[in-house]
Amino acid sequence: MSAIQKTQKQAAALREQIQYHNHRYYVLDDPEVPDAEYDRLFRELQKIESTYPSLITTDSPTQRVGALPLSSFDEVKHAIPMLSLGNAFSDEEVEKFGKRISDRLNVTDIQLVAEPKLDGLAISLLYEDGVLVRAATRGDGVTGENVTQNVRTIHSVPLRLVGSDYPRLLEVRGEVYMPKQGFEALNKRQKQNNEKLFANPRNAAAGSLRQLDSKITATRPLAIFCYGVGQVEGKKMPSRHSEVLECLKAWGLRVCPEIKVVKGIEKCLDYYRHIGEQRNSLPYEIDGVVYKVNRLDQQETLGFVSRAPRWAIAHKFPAQEELTKLLAIDVQVGRTGAITPVARLEPVEVGGVTVTNATLHNQDEIERMDVRVGDTVVVYRAGDVIPKVASVIKSRRPKKSRKYKMPTHCPECGSELVRAEGEAILRCSGGLCCPAQRKEAIKHFASRRAMDIEGLGDKLVDQLVDAELINDVADLYLLKSDELAGLERMANKSAENLIAALESSKLTTLAKFIYSLGIREVGEATALNLANHFGRLELVESADTEKLLEVADVGPVVASNIVTFFQQAHNLDVISKLREAEVSWPDVDVVDADTLPMAGKTVVLTGTLTKMTRNDAKQNLQKLGAKVSGSVSKKTDIVVAGESAGSKLEKAQALGVEVINEEAFIKLIDSYKG
Repeated sequence: MSAIQKTQKQAAALREQIQYHNHRYYVLDDPEVPDAEYDRLFRELQKIESTYPSLITTDSPTQRVGALPLSSFDEVKHAIPMLSLGNAFSDEEVEKFGKRISDRLNVTDIQLVAEPKLDGLAISLLYEDGVLVRAATRGDGVTGENVTQNVRTIHSVPLRLVGSDYPRLLEVRGEVYMPKQGFEALNKRQKQNNEKLFANPRNAAAGSLRQLDSKITATRPLAIFCYGVGQVEGKKMPSRHSEVLECLKAWGLRVCPEIKVVKGIEKCLDYYRHIGEQRNSLPYEIDGVVYKVNRLDQQETLGFVSRAPRWAIAHKFPAQEELTKLLAIDVQVGRTGAITPVARLEPVEVGGVTVTNATLHNQDEIERMDVRVGDTVVVYRAGDVIPKVASVIKSRRPKKSRKYKMPTHCPECGSELVRAEGEAILRCSGGLCCPAQRKEAIKHFASRRAMDIEGLGDKLVDQLVDAELINDVADLYLLKSDELAGLERMANKSAENLIAALESSKLTTLAKFIYSLGIREVGEATALNLANHFGRLELVESADTEKLLEVADVGPVVASNIVTFFQQAHNLDVISKLREAEVSWPDVDVVDADTLPMAGKTVVLTGTLTKMTRNDAKQNLQKLGAKVSGSVSKKTDIVVAGESAGSKLEKAQALGVEVINEEAFIKLIDSYKG
């Protein structure tokens, strides 16, 4: 055997292995080897083909990357038309469908195949001797477009069929779609690149499949489910549709796992309701269910009407998109201060629910869509998802419409609205006084790691605010026992205990007080660093961005948040009220963070500690200047492993990171304290 023949044989073996692993990964969702092994095989084949271009075959896995751009798509005539389906929008219409086929066949309880109706793009795949030779869109059902180059880039489409018992010529029909997760990732990427966002997965799939440059299609997360056959030559197919689908699966083609054989229309309706309940949790979008008579001889007897088969029907879910008019744009303040623009709409039925409001997300989205009051808009709603304005019909825009401008101050408290660098969301800066943020601010202030007010739980905070007994955190210290005792489930003893807890909480530390203020992105570690760096609250309040950036772990965004918080007169007023209520803390001896004994060290805590709480361990480390991380990496200096330590311990051992037990950890802390 010559050298070139050996290389040819080696390339063929590599293709077979890669195709096998592709099938395991993309069709069966059951990979057999690690990604690194797959990559090794793929690179080996690429190396051979780049050295010997004559050995490249049309079904080689390396040919999925995309070919040269086309100037246009060629037309493809479907040998057997790709028919559309009749639609049913109610149980009654489905029952009428069932009666029609029963009457024509003179049979009761007909066996049908029920399957999800994917919201994608119908496609025809033509295989000759097991090799994909052409892919075409449905088009008008008679003539479609040749999208072979693009379909070759879809990993769940086999370039060569599995096995050897497939027909000489096989036309497979299916639906190309974009999984929900892939759609979200694509839109995120589009946004980062300042490119157009797709309205929904179907539009994204259709746009991706019809790219003239297949290299672009190759970057899009497309997938396929096959649901039937067209032309077949050289082999007799089974007599039932469900058995045909089993053949497709055996030949390496991807078939929806939710497909089910049912008997009678009642079972069809049960399936419809079941899939409807599962709809939001499915990894792909569907817009209904399709019922098909299972026996192919019965399909032939039933025949066609116009351009739709009598033996199948699509049972559609209520529409998820509708047109309506945008009457006004308001803004809502969320519990964390996030400002969300909301579209007030002319009432419209979407997805079986009357919609009057829809989110516009943020300022960037309003500008991207150029949405204006008076516009006709497309409203999208899927299941329990909050309705959103998906797009604007600009051809219907009123002539005197004006661009919408976001407010500059909070509609609830009048505080300045700020937008952190790199964020899309505007936020209210009045954290301690804003009515919309009031409950969350108080709950955070009272939490164990902040002011640690024992007995002041979330439900009690809700009651106090709803009863208008408190408007901000300082009002907590003005509460009286008799006021508290009048609340639901609050007896005299409980009221007295809470008053005692409030009194006890008045003496705190500067770090805890700073943390309790709820300044955005100022956690315990940052609060401690601020306290150690400045020593007094007045110096934190008056610090500018430049001074704040000198503090360990304080970057530009956190510095900006701190400056903005203390610039709001409302927040300073609340702090003043707290001091008047005798909330106090000792000043801190200013410490140079770099001089602390564990400065620059990164420590990870894992497993269960028995001699101290995880929080106490964390605070001890932070006081010594260490950074406490939640994950192990090469930059980790020490891992403290308590009982039942798991994956973090294993990773530390694999990376060669120092690991100590709880006893050694306590000795380490004590040695520094001493």
